[in-house]
Amino acid sequence: MRRPGARSRAGERNESSMRVMTFNLRFDNEQDAADGWVYRRRLVVELILKLNPSILGTQEGTPAQLHYLQSELSDYRMLTGTRPADDEACQYPTIFYQPKAFRCLENDELWLSSTPLVHRSKDWDSAFPRMMSYGLLEDLELGRELLVMVTHLDHIGRTARLAQARIIRDWWGGRRVAGILMGDFNDAPGSEVHRLLTDDRGGWIDSWVALGRGEGVESMTHHDFRGNAEKCRMDWVLHTRQLRSLDACIVRDHFDGRYPSDHFPYVVELDWC
Repeated sequence: MRRPGARSRAGERNESSMRVMTFNLRFDNEQDAADGWVYRRRLVVELILKLNPSILGTQEGTPAQLHYLQSELSDYRMLTGTRPADDEACQYPTIFYQPKAFRCLENDELWLSSTPLVHRSKDWDSAFPRMMSYGLLEDLELGRELLVMVTHLDHIGRTARLAQARIIRDWWGGRRVAGILMGDFNDAPGSEVHRLLTDDRGGWIDSWVALGRGEGVESMTHHDFRGNAEKCRMDWVLHTRQLRSLDACIVRDHFDGRYPSDHFPYVVELDWC
């Protein structure tokens, strides 16, 4: 990878490291017109193949979008936990991984509500039901276990975001296994949500911060399909102390002026400590 803002180069990877990518796909919304999923889904696939992450976490994917990705990404396996029959009204945070690098030992998900096992449950001021998916992976080369989580916190409810983050933190509960927590947190670095996850009790390390990167327009990850970054750096990859950040890039690639999503993907190179 190169410095943030530079165009990425396919296949660049430290042989001993793992590349982790979080990518808000933007749900299939007919109001997006020329930026609708049908017009950019191939761009999403091409960008994933170019960046070649060994672990990919997506947000906002509906079942049809996720099945399309699984059909096009033959080198990846998708984790769907114990989801019921596909609910097209749901936007599922989802993990994809490369089976040449990892073996899945366990996977499931929970809703970020006071009733986490109730499908599509929501509480507080959350505009939508929100969830977290996880997979316990085994590094095939080293035999080490890695618990990977992907989530998407609410974009409206400030109280809900904090409560949702607290559910994730409490569920994690100081486990000794190495961990990665990624997704669209709909909040800024330094916010209550960010502090809750990265304080001594949360224990998570923000990969961007660990690399000494600053905050500003160049770090913002939402751009509304136009490429002009806005709001904040809301897409994060956090990790535990068993891992270290080697490099990171906010990927601004586009194809003849068309962007794959309304978020820039965020890619991090991690290695075991």
